[in-house]
Amino acid sequence: MTSTGDSPQSGHWTSVASHRAWLDGEADRLLSFAEGAGTGPAPGFAWLDDDGRPDPTQAPQLWITARMTHVFALACLRGRPGAGPLVDRGLAALTGPFQDTEHGGWFSSLTGDGAPAATDKSAYDHAFVVLAAASATAAGRPGAAELLQQALDVVEQHFWRDAEGRSVESWDRTWAELEPYRGANSNMHTVEAFLTAAAVTGDDRWLTRATSIVELLVHTAARDNGWRLPEHFDPEWRSLPDYNADRKNDKFRPYGSTPGHWLEWSRLLLHLEAALGADAPEWLLDDARSLFGAAVEVGWAPDGESGFVYTLDWSDRPVVASRLHWVLTEAIGAAAVLVRRTGEPEYEHWYRTFWDEAAVRFLDRDRGSWVHELPVGDADPVWSGKPDVYHAYQATLLPQLPLSPVLAAALRQSLGDG
Repeated sequence: MTSTGDSPQSGHWTSVASHRAWLDGEADRLLSFAEGAGTGPAPGFAWLDDDGRPDPTQAPQLWITARMTHVFALACLRGRPGAGPLVDRGLAALTGPFQDTEHGGWFSSLTGDGAPAATDKSAYDHAFVVLAAASATAAGRPGAAELLQQALDVVEQHFWRDAEGRSVESWDRTWAELEPYRGANSNMHTVEAFLTAAAVTGDDRWLTRATSIVELLVHTAARDNGWRLPEHFDPEWRSLPDYNADRKNDKFRPYGSTPGHWLEWSRLLLHLEAALGADAPEWLLDDARSLFGAAVEVGWAPDGESGFVYTLDWSDRPVVASRLHWVLTEAIGAAAVLVRRTGEPEYEHWYRTFWDEAAVRFLDRDRGSWVHELPVGDADPVWSGKPDVYHAYQATLLPQLPLSPVLAAALRQSLGDG
């Protein structure tokens, strides 16, 4: 059975009203926890501890403020009272202390009183600024459209490279020194940002660029490596398989390959296919299937215990076997969109399996949100606390929305404003 991706198929959980109501309840629970990030004196949104309190040991992070602005914009579009002012709080931080008014772009972190701390300019962070501004624009928040245009201009000027067909990684504050590294993770979130920007602005140039990134990193690099997606590259886009071998549990650039990213890419490929419509390359669906299949084949329970490991080496052996919540949320999202796209029972099986895993092991009914990490063995922890709800909140929405337009634009459309 096949599906165009326009509506949930009969017999699937996403077609059952009680399951959709459960998803909505989980979304509300996550938002109630996340609102604590906007209660402290620091600009934007704080890194939350295990109980949902701002962690004073963590500096205000651009990626957290941008991601939470995006989340509250989605909540605003869904009619949650109080979400709009929280979006505005995020926008005020992004157009205020996080913004480098001298050199352009945004600082990656601040001190507690709002002064610049880390002043590097990273593609990862800036992709989330685009995402936040695009979602806030869809929600109709004041100043969001202007911020979106500024963010897209910065990405265009400093990060995008037509000759490479991908984004470069990071600069110093003055845009004079470019890091001699290229990363798949930042490019993945650039695809996410471009999809949202295209849906909100109607400018298909961002879809063309997203397609270029996907073709080079997934259809070429991942496919040529048996779908074990390389994460780290040199400036000529040569893979660096030993990168961070001495920092295996890095939050953003871990050693080896990361099955959670294979799942995240799988979902993004299907959003891109739907956005491109008749112009979509035929291989997008095949590649999405292949990435998902590889992730469940070698990333799920490779040590005999349920769940996805964080990282694998190049022989498919677990490196950091801890189970991270964001990997499971991306598995849920990927399974959901594959169910919607194909209607096939294999993906419905995994969709139910992943939610069962979440309910039994990750949903923290006592302290709120999801447990961010279940340690395995004596590995050093990857995360502390429960920094944000971006991944988990999206997992409650993706099963209920069409493949295109993506998230914020779909919610805007459902309100009759699209």
